[in-house]
Amino acid sequence: MAFPCSAPFSKKKVLFIMGSTGTGKTKLSIHLGTKFPSEIINSDKIQAYKGLDIVVNKIPESERCGIPHHLLDIIDNPEYNFTSNDFCKKVLSSIDLIHENGCLPIIVGGSNNYLEALVEDPNNAFRSKYECCFISLYVSLPVLFKYLDKRVDEMVDAGLVNEIRELFVPQANYSCGIRRAIGVPEFEEYFLVENEPCDEAHKEKMLQEAIRRTKENTCKLAEIQLLKIRRLNDELGWGMNIIDSTKIFEAILRGENYEHLYQEIVFKPSMDIVQSF
Repeated sequence: MAFPCSAPFSKKKVLFIMGSTGTGKTKLSIHLGTKFPSEIINSDKIQAYKGLDIVVNKIPESERCGIPHHLLDIIDNPEYNFTSNDFCKKVLSSIDLIHENGCLPIIVGGSNNYLEALVEDPNNAFRSKYECCFISLYVSLPVLFKYLDKRVDEMVDAGLVNEIRELFVPQANYSCGIRRAIGVPEFEEYFLVENEPCDEAHKEKMLQEAIRRTKENTCKLAEIQLLKIRRLNDELGWGMNIIDSTKIFEAILRGENYEHLYQEIVFKPSMDIVQSF
């Protein structure tokens, strides 16, 4: 399917896929990217760093369906403070490149403060340059919290603890760099006692407490992100297309096949939105 060229002097288009952590933003971006000539720009500030692929739920290259991705794994130094200003510069450069390639930029991720800086900072003149379409995926928080707890357990099974252990440095700075990622500071106390000659039951208790705090802080993040998205929409007038995916996540939690619901509730409406855009 060919993406229609913009008329002379019309604004070039940019698609945003937003939502709290765990709501399916990456999956939707890939599905849309296979239907339209597109390239994806990551807007999760932690996924810009190399490493912690399990912790930050980074999409592996094998699942990207050949769609070019920008701002993933671009920072080698885990201590580097990747600011919103850095983000804006790199995103604007990527958007220009993607348009030169004749494709639609799809900006995907949950760093909403960075997205606000991109769109609202007058120095970027974003609104005057680009026509924006915002799709926001919503899941009822009680349902999302249960799903996020389940996802953390799955991440632990996939090797999350070993991945964080490799990055562990006693008394590290958790306020900047890749160590801002939820899960990294939560495991510090456990790693400090892990190799000490103390009771194994105590170590196991510390491990479970680290996992519990990771779940708790992930849920807190999801709630903060939802409030931020609502503010961007209600107060700043972003005109978001909100898609309620709660029924899909209820089916996931029940262990049911949810693909038919996904097609009906998320994918087809999103296709209609982007085609109209």
